[in-house]
Amino acid sequence: MAGKNKRDNLTRRKSELVRAAARARLGAVAPYSKFKVGAALLTASGAIVTGANVESASYGLTCCAERVALFTALTRGERNFVAVAVVARMRGGAMPCGACRQLLAEYAPRAIVWIADARALGAIREFSVRDLLPGAFRF
Repeated sequence: MAGKNKRDNLTRRKSELVRAAARARLGAVAPYSKFKVGAALLTASGAIVTGANVESASYGLTCCAERVALFTALTRGERNFVAVAVVARMRGGAMPCGACRQLLAEYAPRAIVWIADARALGAIREFSVRDLLPGAFRF
């Protein structure tokens, strides 16, 4: 029964987390691509930590929303993550890049990943981190 309650609670938090990612997206700094992304992490304690992408003229220095949220949470001492939502204005939503997938595999390996288009927040695609990066690098 405890497992069912946990799943039910997570289902209720899904739309909340997606909405938090959509709000975070508004803070994106994307002067070059104009492609704004927001992310929201749900911790095991129930906290939500958000982030948005920040671009650089040197694209390699750009930081994705998922990494901003993850780094913020980690530097606040959070270590247990339940889910992450990513929202962008793109049909079907934007999938995490390879670097974000690797970091999620390292720091949030059991998290559920929810992806949504900013224009259709109710249409949420769901993945596991393992689905996104089955052969993650391990040290």
